[in-house]
Amino acid sequence: MRFQLDDAIDLLKRTPTVLRGMLTGLPEEWAVSNYGEGTFSPFDVVGHLIHGERTDWIPRARIILEQGEQRPFEPFDRYAMFEAGKGKTMLQLLDTFAMIRAENVIVLQRMKLTAAKLALCGKHPALGCVTMEQLLATWAAHDLNHIAQVAKALAFQYAEAVGPWREYLSILRPPVARFV
Repeated sequence: MRFQLDDAIDLLKRTPTVLRGMLTGLPEEWAVSNYGEGTFSPFDVVGHLIHGERTDWIPRARIILEQGEQRPFEPFDRYAMFEAGKGKTMLQLLDTFAMIRAENVIVLQRMKLTAAKLALCGKHPALGCVTMEQLLATWAAHDLNHIAQVAKALAFQYAEAVGPWREYLSILRPPVARFV
């Protein structure tokens, strides 16, 4: 499928609502449980998304627009949420994520990205040249990846309770690799 900025923005707007629907009111045990060693819990995922909103997507888009490949992106700390989330509730994280995401979507829309701007490159520390379009497509796909992680972590809470049906539920297969 070809990237469409308006579709990506629509998806980015929906993510806070989807996560709020999945996670609000669940017992804390569900919010902090993961699906195996080295995996994120729903609480971790929301914290990770907040960190990305603050330090990754819009800051990198600005670098692409203002400095291109001249200034490499700062490396992203995929684990910063462990410290930042201490003492917070799931509801606080969901509220923070929704607020920051709404602000970032407005910033993104104000960039008035044209086809020429979507083709501009920035320099990723590991991947090299990446375009604005690739950055924004990754932002949207990253959201979906983490929504799936949340669903998997929640499903794993009934991994034993489903009994023999487990073999029919692909969501209950153990993780193959560490999270991204």
